[in-house]
Amino acid sequence: MALFTRTTRNLILKIDEFFDNIEIGLVVFREGIKSYLEKDHEVFLRHIQKLETLESNADKLQRLIENEMITHSILPQHREEVVMLIDALDEIMDVLKKSLDEFNIELPEIPESLNKHFINLTDASLSAAEELMPAARAYFRAPHTVREKLLKVYYYESETDKISRNIKTTIFHEMNDLDLAAKAHLRYIIHHVENISDLAQKAADRLSVMSIKLDM
Repeated sequence: MALFTRTTRNLILKIDEFFDNIEIGLVVFREGIKSYLEKDHEVFLRHIQKLETLESNADKLQRLIENEMITHSILPQHREEVVMLIDALDEIMDVLKKSLDEFNIELPEIPESLNKHFINLTDASLSAAEELMPAARAYFRAPHTVREKLLKVYYYESETDKISRNIKTTIFHEMNDLDLAAKAHLRYIIHHVENISDLAQKAADRLSVMSIKLDM
């Protein structure tokens, strides 16, 4: 059974628009990391500006969605869970912007030999969040399909952990030309990127429980 009825069409449109912002944000973040690794700072800054706009839009939509739900639009027994899901997704957007900001402020020196590894880490971590979005959309229309759509979220989160561990092993065990401070800085930046998949997994856990409750 779909969660919303015809009378909540405007709310569905706002939620879809909110999801759109998250999905575009994931694309912008991926391109932002690539431009940073390519040392194209001008393009990198444009991606930061795009993320700032998307984050602002997402925050506004989040408030509109929550206000409309409180006013009249959604079944009271599901309201709190939906609000928490929207919050979890908005946190992903916040981390996307914060992470690119950290790159811009701290300007980490990433050895060119690690570029491919950072791209792979970024792709895996973002893929976890990207696979989350179809499941989140399905919750409002076909909740019985949610759990099967979440399988790839867990797969990519696990892949992100493996790639992160391999990069850190390479940095600390093989890159003897880097001092400890440089290695620690790279570990900190890696954490920012892999945190996206961790947040996606947490949101997936919440969404899975929510879909089970709807089927009961």
